[in-house]
Amino acid sequence: MPDLPARPDMGLLHSHAIELLRAARGGDEAAVIRLELVSKDHTMDSARLAVAREHGFEAWVEMATEVNRRDILNRRDAAALAALLADRPELALSPMLHWCDHPRGASPLGYIAMLHFDARRLGLTGPLTGTGVIAEALIAAGALVDGEPGERETPLITAASYGDAEVAAVLIAAGADVNAVAAPDSGGVPGGTALMHAAVFGMTGVVDVLVAAGARVDGLIEAAAVGDVTGFLTPAVSEEELIRALATAADHERLEVIDQLLAAGAPIDATDIEYGLQALRLAAQNGRAASVERLLARGADPSVRDLEYGRTALEWSRHRRGGVDDTAAHDRVEALLARVTPA
Repeated sequence: MPDLPARPDMGLLHSHAIELLRAARGGDEAAVIRLELVSKDHTMDSARLAVAREHGFEAWVEMATEVNRRDILNRRDAAALAALLADRPELALSPMLHWCDHPRGASPLGYIAMLHFDARRLGLTGPLTGTGVIAEALIAAGALVDGEPGERETPLITAASYGDAEVAAVLIAAGADVNAVAAPDSGGVPGGTALMHAAVFGMTGVVDVLVAAGARVDGLIEAAAVGDVTGFLTPAVSEEELIRALATAADHERLEVIDQLLAAGAPIDATDIEYGLQALRLAAQNGRAASVERLLARGADPSVRDLEYGRTALEWSRHRRGGVDDTAAHDRVEALLARVTPA
């Protein structure tokens, strides 16, 4: 059963139904079989029903409604969403199914929390504002602020993972549990809180929102992302933890923490064995110019290459810049590294 494409076109789907009907009426055996799975009548209604069923929907109108719902969320159209939910309030909660880019399905709240990350692939350009307003409307219509029981992660964890501080603030204001943890089989950080997800994925804006809301800091990695390692640099901390914390501090541009970790013995050029993180490389690939400048000043070696791809920090910055809309941060990183990286 084919899922809907990420950017569906109801006109194109209607054309598929026309082509199916034409082929069946012309005696094409495969088309006849497809059509007669839903009806013996070779009509346009039957062809559209066949196309809908092939995409997992019980009726053409259901498929059209789902395509419309996703389009409204993509456009962050508050007025259109209000009209849709006034007629179909259950659409604030019912999962968004049969999409090729979200094969497990997503709740509407979860989907809007991921939109910043998905925007480029969905062809959404310009500032991605208005996600918080849409989250508020969904919650007002009955969407569960902590998600359905049994879901792998809460909407707040999703917002933390994908970097939407606006949605995170709305969820917290609506009473989301800031210390809820993801399921052991979740795809992000299994068993991790929203703060841990934001720390690991470099979402500093969300880190700041969570800390302001009183999120619990559970260890050195989270503390490095927050920018305050007071009480976490104990003799029990391993070198691996120091390496990982240094990379995390660099990713979040916590310059004072970088200095504190180096003073505590974190090896500046070392790579974290478990996750392959290295401070200068991570800062460069994510466009953290202030961290790159601080690490170079503290003696980081720009010629170090990662073991998997053999790239320097400069090469990683150049590689990653193609995936961002605003390249100004990578321009600054590359200006710093180009002067000191051997050809």
